[in-house]
Amino acid sequence: MLQKLDPVWAYFRRYSPSPDAYWKSLHYFNLYRLIVSGLFVTIFVFFGAMPVYGEQSAGMFLIVSSLYVVFSTLMTLTISTRWPAFNLQLSAHTLGDVVFIVLLMHASGGIKSGLGLLLVVALAASSLICKGRQAMFYAAMASIAVLLEQSYQLFVLGVEDDYFQAALLSMGFFATAGMGYFLSRQVVESERLAEQKSIDLENLSQVNALVIQSMQDGVMVVDDKGRVRSHNAQCERLLGTPSRFRRDLRLYDYAPAIAERLARWRSDHTLHFPPLRVSATGKQISTRFSPIESGAEAGAVVFLEDVSQQQAQSQQVKLAALGRLTANIAHEIRNPLSAIGHATQLLQEEEHDKTEARLLQIIRDNTLRLDRMVQDVLQLNRRDRAQRETLNLDIFLGGFIEQFCLAEKIPAAAISLEMDTHPIVCFDRSHLHQILWNLCRNAWRHSQQSDASIRLYVSAAHLDNVVQIDVIDDGPGVDKGLAGQLFEPFFTTFSSGTGLGLYIAREICEANNASLDYIEVAPGGQFRICCKGGPC
Repeated sequence: MLQKLDPVWAYFRRYSPSPDAYWKSLHYFNLYRLIVSGLFVTIFVFFGAMPVYGEQSAGMFLIVSSLYVVFSTLMTLTISTRWPAFNLQLSAHTLGDVVFIVLLMHASGGIKSGLGLLLVVALAASSLICKGRQAMFYAAMASIAVLLEQSYQLFVLGVEDDYFQAALLSMGFFATAGMGYFLSRQVVESERLAEQKSIDLENLSQVNALVIQSMQDGVMVVDDKGRVRSHNAQCERLLGTPSRFRRDLRLYDYAPAIAERLARWRSDHTLHFPPLRVSATGKQISTRFSPIESGAEAGAVVFLEDVSQQQAQSQQVKLAALGRLTANIAHEIRNPLSAIGHATQLLQEEEHDKTEARLLQIIRDNTLRLDRMVQDVLQLNRRDRAQRETLNLDIFLGGFIEQFCLAEKIPAAAISLEMDTHPIVCFDRSHLHQILWNLCRNAWRHSQQSDASIRLYVSAAHLDNVVQIDVIDDGPGVDKGLAGQLFEPFFTTFSSGTGLGLYIAREICEANNASLDYIEVAPGGQFRICCKGGPC
């Protein structure tokens, strides 16, 4: 017999980690019990036996009410410790209510006292809390207890009571338990659905985070207050690592230029913005905004696209075509050009009048100019073969200035070197030498050609890991109308120039993950190289 009951006891004893809401409901249920039992004791102590309470046995009513208070107090302790298990505690609470309320009903004259209705409240509460079929078990126990009390009244005490009223009360027990069971099942289904929806939302959130992190474009989610709620790793590669905690990161502090564009876009969603160069990383990016919800001050998703990466991809295509072109130039132009130059030299060795000598010199000069152009184009084709190394700018720039002054036959005092820091950079030595040579030669050509006409100024950008090298002259500067054409191929303001110097210099910079820009200042001209600081 005991072995058959083992599954039942196992059900009541098993520990299920019930949610806090269940324990809170059980606490309120017990609080109601404590108030009711305490009210019975208080009424009996201060007002004595009343026509309803304790009518049949006043002493028994007081004792049972007092024990009911003690039981409620003990249940408060078990709830606070959450031991024993939840199911066992709920069953103890409900069966305790059945026992004490039936005894109080008996002490007050049986079913006619009306105290049996308190069991309806207890069963309703327990059936809503248990959310299982055990609600019917509680209703059955309550019905049996009421019928036993009614039978005791009739057969032992000889009090004739109405069994029909007891039957109606028992039916009420089952109806209450059934309704509570139905409602509890609805609650369980709602909780299960809510839990499933929560899991789906969590999975969707993880998928979204994974998609955002794997995107090649930078993505930032900005709320209506201008706070960056989320951003991916590509965003940090394009804009740099934020200096503040992510949860307190404001877009205006992180990227003020993008914050300004976002404010303008919110007033007019049709606005399109040109590419933006980030000084911290040297990246050129395009910005695109998408609203999260309607409204002028709504949050937005900011998409950052690496324009330099697109340019690099298209540049690879151009380089392949340029390689074939330069090979043809080497065979089809350079060899005949060398023959023309050699023949011109032979002719110049003979005696000629001034007109013929002048014509031969023109041929010679233009031959050399075309040869330089071919050399520049061939050099451009080899610019992607960067062999970067760690350069100490202190030593490198000192040696460069000495070589440049000797080769170009200009006084050493014409170039001054200023360094805020003494950084090291990661750059191809020959490439940096070629870029600076081109910039300094242009600067000397357009300067006043006096002491300190050319300044080499080395500084660190406002964010770490970026070094700036400025080449500044004291000349008239570049006309604003021509500044946008400086880096276009074959554009030149010098009669004997090829128009490829600055174009090749910028291409070589990009091959070394650096940038070359013209800075508009007055007076003078200024070119700035932004490159990666630190060792390679």
